[in-house]
Amino acid sequence: MQNHTLFNLQHELHPSMKALILKFFFVAICCGCTLISVAQQPAQGLELTRTIRSWEFLPVTGTRAGLFGNETGRFEAWVYPLKIFRDFHLTFHVGDRALPAESLARTLTVRPESATILYVGDSFRVRETLCVPVQEAGAVIKFEVETEQPLEIEAAFTPDFQLEWPAALGGTYVSWDAKEHAFFFVEESRKYGAFVGSPTAQDAHVAYETNYSASNENSMRLGVTPKGKETRVVAIAASVAGLGEAAKTYEHLLSSSADLEHDASQYYRAYLDRTIGLELPDAALQQAYDWARISTVQGVVTNPYLGTGLVAGYKTSGVGQRPGFAWFFGRDSEWTSFALNAEGDFATSRAALDFISKYQRDDGKVPHEISQSATLVPWFKDFPYPWASADATPLFIIAVNDYAVQSGDAAFVREKWDNLWRAYQFLRSTYDTNGMAQNAGIGHGWVEGGPLLPVKSEYYQAGLAVEALRALSNLARLAGKDDVSKQLAAEFDKGRKTLESEFWAPEANNYAFALDQKNQRINELSVLTTVPMWFGLADPNNANETITKLAADDHQTDWGMRIISNHSKIYDGSGYHYGAVWPLFTGWASVGEYRYHRAFPAYANLRANALLGVDGALGHFTEVLSGDYCQSFATSSPHQIWSAAMVISPILRGMFGLQIDSEKHQVRLAPHFPADWTSVAMSNVRMGGTVLDLHYRKTADSIAMDVARKGTGDCWIEFSPAVSLRTDVVSAELNGRPIAFKVEPNANDQHVKVRFPAYGGPNNLVIKVKNDFGLTLSNELPPLGSASRGLRVTSEAWNAQRNQLTLETSGRAGEHYELNVWNSGQVSSVEGATLSKSGKLEVQMPQGPADSYVSQKVTLHFGH
Repeated sequence: MQNHTLFNLQHELHPSMKALILKFFFVAICCGCTLISVAQQPAQGLELTRTIRSWEFLPVTGTRAGLFGNETGRFEAWVYPLKIFRDFHLTFHVGDRALPAESLARTLTVRPESATILYVGDSFRVRETLCVPVQEAGAVIKFEVETEQPLEIEAAFTPDFQLEWPAALGGTYVSWDAKEHAFFFVEESRKYGAFVGSPTAQDAHVAYETNYSASNENSMRLGVTPKGKETRVVAIAASVAGLGEAAKTYEHLLSSSADLEHDASQYYRAYLDRTIGLELPDAALQQAYDWARISTVQGVVTNPYLGTGLVAGYKTSGVGQRPGFAWFFGRDSEWTSFALNAEGDFATSRAALDFISKYQRDDGKVPHEISQSATLVPWFKDFPYPWASADATPLFIIAVNDYAVQSGDAAFVREKWDNLWRAYQFLRSTYDTNGMAQNAGIGHGWVEGGPLLPVKSEYYQAGLAVEALRALSNLARLAGKDDVSKQLAAEFDKGRKTLESEFWAPEANNYAFALDQKNQRINELSVLTTVPMWFGLADPNNANETITKLAADDHQTDWGMRIISNHSKIYDGSGYHYGAVWPLFTGWASVGEYRYHRAFPAYANLRANALLGVDGALGHFTEVLSGDYCQSFATSSPHQIWSAAMVISPILRGMFGLQIDSEKHQVRLAPHFPADWTSVAMSNVRMGGTVLDLHYRKTADSIAMDVARKGTGDCWIEFSPAVSLRTDVVSAELNGRPIAFKVEPNANDQHVKVRFPAYGGPNNLVIKVKNDFGLTLSNELPPLGSASRGLRVTSEAWNAQRNQLTLETSGRAGEHYELNVWNSGQVSSVEGATLSKSGKLEVQMPQGPADSYVSQKVTLHFGH
């Protein structure tokens, strides 16, 4: 706990500093009141509104500051790496009543740049808008008052002026001066300073402590609003360069508050405009994709000591100094970079990878965690956290390659070659006698603790290490090191074969979670096995068998993937690493399932992640949920960056099958769209200097793709949509002329591959088909706190003649489910279900124990 010794700041400051502050406040008060009265409204963009949930987290963030609280308006303030205060809250004074604002909070409206809480009393309304400008070291709170009788807002908070964990300031001091209408925060060295105040603030009460009484709360009143409408404003600013610098920021926030809010709105609007935009027939998925892009980029933080990188997530710190995971993580940044690359935000991806590489250990190991106060303590030497994981090192190599392939930035590869090569050398030092990367004695792969440990090597970690060889082989080629590239390619081929033989468990018919210290497989089935599938490392048949098991109700909940089966002896639904559901896992599974053509579980996992964006912290995606009930952990970080990224990657890399290769001037789309999607659009697909807009259209007998392009240079499109194994492909035409195509079947579907150059004029591809058929299941989240209740389709199997399709399904005992049917007229009869007159496949589950899941086989017969 910090030591608050309170005193009147004006008597302690140097006379020159006092003069500067008095001058600044005179200007701020005059300018602030004038500008507020002519406030320009922020540009409208994305917006979500709902009734207040008092328990839900509410974050408002910029790159240098953040406000973290709950939907009733109680929050804490940070200007990185400083915490300013906690427990900010309001009281409305009306007549002789003092009304706590929390009891009057009615609705919340969030936008990318701000959050607005509407408070309503019998005779008044107050809109409190929290805004953290994107590049400013502070925040602004605006109060729009509308009242029938005199009303005054009192704002109170507990001072908590300290550095983010694990550093500390020691004694800190807070004082109020009525002439300046603000609280001042400083510490003994005067290196750090902050301001909290308002041009109209008065009647302040200052925290104090004596031998006989104490109060830890500071408060100020913002002036009486008579009958009518008025606006009040509070500004928060801080600096690690002293009180003078904080004063300048404070003045700027007051004098330009409306412009800064408008600029923040435009910043996020421009971000959406320059990254890949989608038009989807699934409105919930559309909304989630747009908010996921915003939520992901809000992980960008600029720290005055460390630079700009990606933090892991946000949460309130309470009486401590750890705001969720609002410090920098290696593997979080790397997994998030895959989503940034997919949507075309190469600048943020490069910045994140560059940041992580700056703190790489001499032996090549890539850091796991970097606190925002890392340079103020012996972080990298005396603390265990920086080097706790092993997976950040291979992920760094893979992420740099993913960035380079899509962006075409070979210069970055050459710049980072030493970092990449040292990472590879460290990786080699972790190999066992079979050439597999180990975790034992090196760092955790994914699992950090709990009954799944100890292990020698996780399949997750070993798979990443093998994929890193393929990635580094390509990076070596881009860096002009062809001999090294060939050597690494050979190592990859060998490593991939060893990976398969070591971790495929034929006796269990699935991939093993890990190898133990005796090199024996630990056959506990885990969703972590989908990570090598993400990269296409798994044998197709073995991947199919594993996915079928993972798609069952003991692994897949309505809100995502459990880390292990709830039938396991070591399962605990509250176990962070032995039972919980992580959107991260769910995203891994979705991308892996799409890659191996398992669209039913892939889409279910994709929607589960997407729907979380309006089911928790509004517009954001939580870190971890219970394995038993649709409920976030009490300890979860409610705004977790890689959780948002795991909406973007499953949509673009998974469902769309989007792959951009700038060196080959090629954009590849291999979509697995739901069968009843008839129109999908994609804009701002960037490949080198080319920008593409694409429009997918579907009818009963055709699939079409229209491509419009801007820019110069070669550009090739490889379009490879999935169709059912029953579908006959008749022809393909580009701009009315025949074009060659290939049909590539697999165990679950087939893809019609067409490759063509995209010119500046019209590019209209039409693929003619017959007997196209498909089923669509659109899952929903259950009510908060409920158990799973949705249908699972665990496998699909066509007979050799393609006139019979068998589905293995499971659902709640006695429940009724419906699937949409594309081209239902082809179905002649159904066993285990019924086909309604409206073309729905209706599945009635058998009776069984209450709330239990039961199985049902469904067979569809086709007339020809």
